[in-house]
Amino acid sequence: MASSGLQIVGFLLSLVGVSATIAATFMVEWGKDTQAKYRTYDGLWMSCSGTSERATCENYKHLLKLPIEVQVTRALMLVSLFLSAMALIVSILGMKCTRFMDAVPQSKVQAAVCGGGLFIVAGVLTIIVTSWYVSRMVEVNEKAHRLLNREFGHAVFVSWAGGFFTALGGVILSLRRCWGFSGSSESISTNQLLSTAKSNYV
Repeated sequence: MASSGLQIVGFLLSLVGVSATIAATFMVEWGKDTQAKYRTYDGLWMSCSGTSERATCENYKHLLKLPIEVQVTRALMLVSLFLSAMALIVSILGMKCTRFMDAVPQSKVQAAVCGGGLFIVAGVLTIIVTSWYVSRMVEVNEKAHRLLNREFGHAVFVSWAGGFFTALGGVILSLRRCWGFSGSSESISTNQLLSTAKSNYV
């Protein structure tokens, strides 16, 4: 029961992380330029400009004309979301609280570990690409005009949090499932030895 509870906790942590990653991917405030009261927000899919009272947003029309950090970050965030979707499916098949693959417990455990591993890869990938985006923005900011105050926005922090929770949930899922399987194997072998000893004694 305890192992099953930790599986649920790990899965929920990963689910929170994936939700945050989805939100960050489509948020506008990845980067922002501030000049007096006029602000420009740059996301992975669109940009918004204007004042705090009124702003207009426009989708990017030409992918190849976008900065390299936007192109790479967009692509890798989508890869991370794809891996997370696969991890969700595989994890559900391998969790003890579900009835999928009950006839093959060893394969069920392997599916659980695989799902946790996919969560870890997706979370680490999100953290890496977000950190790279921030480093690129710092480089651009150092070369930009001093009147422009370019900085990263809230989407960066949401993305970091999403990657962290996704990876943390994957670690809990993978480790607890391994331990749960080994523990069950040991209990089965112990029961077999006890039953054998009782039969011999009788």
